[in-house]
Amino acid sequence: MSNKLIAYIGIIGISLFTISAIVGPLLIEDYSVVSQYISESFAINTAYGRYLQYMGYVPSGILITIFCFSAPKYLPSSKLVLIGFLGLALFYGLGTILVGLFPCDAGCPTNIMNSSLSQLIHNAMASLTYIFFPICLIGIGLGLKKMENYNRLSQIAVITGIISGIFIFSLFSDPDSGYRGILQRIIETCFIVFIISTALRIKKETASIK
Repeated sequence: MSNKLIAYIGIIGISLFTISAIVGPLLIEDYSVVSQYISESFAINTAYGRYLQYMGYVPSGILITIFCFSAPKYLPSSKLVLIGFLGLALFYGLGTILVGLFPCDAGCPTNIMNSSLSQLIHNAMASLTYIFFPICLIGIGLGLKKMENYNRLSQIAVITGIISGIFIFSLFSDPDSGYRGILQRIIETCFIVFIISTALRIKKETASIK
């Protein structure tokens, strides 16, 4: 695939996620972006949940997975970059697919004793994604640090990795926080910024580096 096609796949994938995260709450009365998780907008009991799952999050996850698996081919050769993107493909890309296929219960409870199998899978994948997400970003940033003409993307990767790590720690410290919706959206914004930045950088390449 060409560098431009890969770039568009990344941009479309992250756009589907963003649109779904914006539209979903608008379809639910009294939904709070401050205190409710994004997943609550397509929980099992929601009227439009299946549309958001199969027209938004699942295809978004598929495209993000393809992008993250392909991106290292269009960036300087580095083990950290390769491992970082493979981690994003597995934990964020495939994680988004599974989170979309297995929605949470009403209210997305964190108490495993009162959770369905779908909720347990949902929580497990979301937790794994957030644990490894900042590590992957920082790894990519460090891998690109010494590469000529990639200093800006390196900085974006490290900064978004650090910021997301701080807010992920805050979210894990109190998953029932009244500000959990905002915390999660800041984390997701870090990923959006990184993917778009990477896609635009790849789009500038005239050919594969490797």
